[in-house]
Amino acid sequence: MKTRSWTPNTTLCAIAATLAAVSLSRAEPAAGQLIPIRTVPVASGDQFLMYPSENLALGGTSIALEDRLLDPFINPAKGARLTGPTLVTSPTFYVVSNQNGSGRTLPIAMLAGSEGWFGGGSFSLQELIAADRDRVFGIWWGPDVGQTLREQSATNLYLHGFLGRRLGESGLSLAGSVSWASLGAIDGVEHLYALSQRIDQDGSNVDLRLGLLGETESGQSFEALVLHSRFEATHDVSYLDNVWFEDRMFWQWVTRTETNRDETHTTGVHLAYTAPLTETGWRFGTSATVNAKSHPKIPNYEIQNIPRDPGDSWAYDFGVGLSRRLSGTTVGIDLVFEPIWSDTWAEAAGDTVSTGGDVIRAGEKTVENEFFFSNATIRMGLGHDFSWGGVGLGVALRAIRYELEQFDNIEETRRTQRENWMEWTPSWGVTVGLADLELRYLGRVTTG
Repeated sequence: MKTRSWTPNTTLCAIAATLAAVSLSRAEPAAGQLIPIRTVPVASGDQFLMYPSENLALGGTSIALEDRLLDPFINPAKGARLTGPTLVTSPTFYVVSNQNGSGRTLPIAMLAGSEGWFGGGSFSLQELIAADRDRVFGIWWGPDVGQTLREQSATNLYLHGFLGRRLGESGLSLAGSVSWASLGAIDGVEHLYALSQRIDQDGSNVDLRLGLLGETESGQSFEALVLHSRFEATHDVSYLDNVWFEDRMFWQWVTRTETNRDETHTTGVHLAYTAPLTETGWRFGTSATVNAKSHPKIPNYEIQNIPRDPGDSWAYDFGVGLSRRLSGTTVGIDLVFEPIWSDTWAEAAGDTVSTGGDVIRAGEKTVENEFFFSNATIRMGLGHDFSWGGVGLGVALRAIRYELEQFDNIEETRRTQRENWMEWTPSWGVTVGLADLELRYLGRVTTG
């Protein structure tokens, strides 16, 4: 039995001075081919960084560079490359700067492969430490309600399993996977309701995948993946209002609780192809991903205050990559472009008359938001293997840029908003090999 034990991954996130919300979609479990939609910067740490990876220290390059440990969790058909049983544990620790929260995750994964069948699974427990709200948001008015134990320290549970089979001598492999998460909290949600006194969260995520992998004797490979993900969360947000009671002639603090539901359903398709370029170890890869997202419920966050309830999005991801493994040296580069179209709107609770005299019937749109994103990502890494192990360095640069066209059908007005920012994530790692045991350390810092 081959065993790999990974030492803790550490992350320090220091995102822009004004922390804000993920408006349309937040970080999602089992990301992989799930394309996130973000409208303002948020420091959310590495909550969903729980699967083992060989390339994370190399900037996370993946299009033309094989990752024996991570690939089966992204596309289960890639588990066909597994040979013998492998046990992996990769404790992860991260902290967000300025006392904006932290997290600790302990995952255990088992991977195995035989001549015909292959499979694996993982079990992860996670503790999230919330931001120090009194220090971060300066909530000093009203009585001291304190934070509940659940708000201070939430527990999340993640389960993942996959199973597949090699289809004879054809070079094809077919596999499916199921992921489930019970979420006591999502990191960064406290920034969405900065004026609240308490936030109780509860959520879940289900992710289903079916993957196909084909490999030829000449070194070419292609893959296809279909997926469906359902994310649902509830935010019970409490506020303190100072209310004047005329009959008693005094002011009194009264607790007001609002319930916000957050739902996103995603169906996606991913295609990829890699092939050797020369006999010197260079490989070329290309990939394409499409996500169709529906947003039955979107919270009205204080931080941005864009009225919206349901919505639909189409997100695309096109990438090319180069890699080389030769004489113990590994080089990888990914270039990715993400065009995204997203429409959200607010619906009239009852018949409403616009300023121009038109009647907006109940259920019709009062506000319409049209987003267009043109995001881009560059990932690159360099590593070298020695007799005792190896080292790796990498960097990922993500540029997010979008334009919002908003139509207010009640006021009969239109406005345009353009936003953009960049996030830098340098990474480094060290591997020490001891017979059948590998010890790895990874560090990353995200700034922007």
